[in-house]
Amino acid sequence: MTDPTPPAETGPKAPTALTAAPGYQVRRLYQAYLAVWAREVDPVLTGPQFAVLQAVEAHPGQDQRSMAAAVALDTSTMADVARRLENRGLLARRTAAADGRRKLLYLTDAGQEALTEANDRARRLDKILLESFDEAERERFVVKLKALADRWEGLVEAA
Repeated sequence: MTDPTPPAETGPKAPTALTAAPGYQVRRLYQAYLAVWAREVDPVLTGPQFAVLQAVEAHPGQDQRSMAAAVALDTSTMADVARRLENRGLLARRTAAADGRRKLLYLTDAGQEALTEANDRARRLDKILLESFDEAERERFVVKLKALADRWEGLVEAA
């Protein structure tokens, strides 16, 4: 027996209670960002991996735990990201002489090259994402995003 209901021209819309929720909008932004990142920047190098490479470039030889905090990753995720980057030859992890549990992070030549190439594409993506804003609006928007992220992270730490 077939369903006599005619097909809907469009699917259901998200309820207002959902669309008014900031977390829902943040998730939508992030999902769209992931898709456009894969297309415009790199389909293999993830945003967190890119962030780790940037942090290691800025602070070579720092330990994995410190780098995790610098790029807003929990330590287990950071260990996985660092291991993946090491397996791809983009990152070197060395055991600290004074403490065998600490892993110090360094970019390899291949990691530096991958970061340089991805960074150029990521900066172009930043411009694409915010092209509807003039320069002053872009700056204010990013400041507000950072303040919101800081506030939400503070809520997590307070729990």
